[in-house]
Amino acid sequence: MKTLKVSVFAVVALLTISNINAQKLKSFGSSIEKKIGPVTKKIPYTDVVSYLGHAALNTEDEVRDGKKFYYIYVWIPAVAPELGLRMMSPAKKVKVKNPIKGKTYDANADGKDYFDTYITLERSDIFAKENIKNAANASWHTLAKNDDSGEMPKQPSGSSYNSLLRYKSEVGDPVKALTRGLYRIGFTTYKKGEVKGTFLAQIGSPIKLPGVVMAKTIDELLAQMK
Repeated sequence: MKTLKVSVFAVVALLTISNINAQKLKSFGSSIEKKIGPVTKKIPYTDVVSYLGHAALNTEDEVRDGKKFYYIYVWIPAVAPELGLRMMSPAKKVKVKNPIKGKTYDANADGKDYFDTYITLERSDIFAKENIKNAANASWHTLAKNDDSGEMPKQPSGSSYNSLLRYKSEVGDPVKALTRGLYRIGFTTYKKGEVKGTFLAQIGSPIKLPGVVMAKTIDELLAQMK
């Protein structure tokens, strides 16, 4: 019986450690690598903007290819050589500096719901601040997308279903370049289904981009930019 108690205790301890690790988020590394002794490490992004939000059932912004998509709008104030984007769900207990919070985040911060994140980085054909108000008529181009990333913390289920992508600007190509302008983060689930729970979304750059703004709606984005 004593052996059984020890074994049960060990299992509980391991599960607790696993849950703690699942909430730990490492620094956001760029595609630039540096060799430190025998180890090669990614140099962290200089500029990282964080958004804490909550996705509720039946509040999606659009249905694309049968999937319910939600959007976070981002204003990028200058040309960037690279942008990194990552998302994790749930966001419970994650610690980040000066996050932007969605209106419904605090009320749902302790919720247990989460979803298998699938993210897209999309750029619009709006390049001037004064034209953001016309975003409803904008054309959007998907620059990159990601479903699962082994670099991200595991979800409470133990699966590596959080997402991360890095996109390098293609100089000379107006479609694939990271210009000044209006962008959006699209997120849904890999499989067709419901998106429900808290999340952390971060966008990073290897250079300082003062004036990056993130918001759930265009109206909120414009209000932050005043």
